Amino acid sequence: MIKILNIVVVVALLAGCKERDKKFLTTPTSGTINITADEALKPIIDAEIASFEGNYKKVHVNVTYMSEGEAIESMLNDSSVMAIVTRHLLPDEQAVLTNLTIKGRQFRVAKGGIALIVNRQNPDTLMQVSDLKKILSGEIKTWNNINKSYPPLGMEVVFDQPNSGIIRFLKDSLLAFNELPPTCFALKSNPAVVEYVKQKPQAMGVIDLSWISDRDDSTANSFLNSVRVMGLSIAADSSYYQPFQAYIATKQYPLLRDIVMISRETYTGLASGFMSFVGGQKGQRIVLKAGLVPATMPVRIVEVNRKPLY
Repeated sequence: MIKILNIVVVVALLAGCKERDKKFLTTPTSGTINITADEALKPIIDAEIASFEGNYKKVHVNVTYMSEGEAIESMLNDSSVMAIVTRHLLPDEQAVLTNLTIKGRQFRVAKGGIALIVNRQNPDTLMQVSDLKKILSGEIKTWNNINKSYPPLGMEVVFDQPNSGIIRFLKDSLLAFNELPPTCFALKSNPAVVEYVKQKPQAMGVIDLSWISDRDDSTANSFLNSVRVMGLSIAADSSYYQPFQAYIATKQYPLLRDIVMISRETYTGLASGFMSFVGGQKGQRIVLKAGLVPATMPVRIVEVNRKPLY
């Protein structure tokens, strides 16, 4: 009987060791993790992962892109250790982690925004935020309701996904609608929105800024050459601003939103290492190069005087 008990104790100890080994399979600079992310943020996240893996040869970050809501749900259900989205957890979402005795970590790494794009045949690229609210509420349905010089085209507004973080942001920030009118509909991705707007003179696309903000990126330049980016004004007597980096830093562009990393990791492993990298100097320089605004390092704004010297 004593021998049997000893065997049971040894087996239990070995099982406990295996569980601890499973838990600590990663370090801040080694191992493999699965993360989920909002598809709208794919350009900047891909750049950060490539740099992180390039700096640390023993790490591998598997990322699955989906809608914002799906990315958070996947992290809460423990299908991924981290979600990268454009908002912090809501109280009921935080409660899911709290009930599991997981504190979780949320860290804002960048300031980005939402861009409005139109077909290159569109005669104007300026819009007031008040008109955008009327479009999203269904009050404005044709382009000539905004500007009489527009052709009498029925308006189509296209988003990236039905469960889009962009739609959620516009609902939260503009308070203009409960449900989108029939003039608005969703596709499957931000590139699909750009392609649709490129082909449809009556269309206006709503995409994340990161798809067009990096002027050194071939994909961004291809998109910029195929559509026009709108400037927004908060009022009729205000200036119009396009989503340039300087206007994001000074908060003059109206449609601004954060990029947030949310981790459920319970120890200092690879998720913590990746978060520290993105929030550190190298990661923040990638944000800066991408045309967005870093959260943890200052941005130098230079005003260029275009007046002739003589």
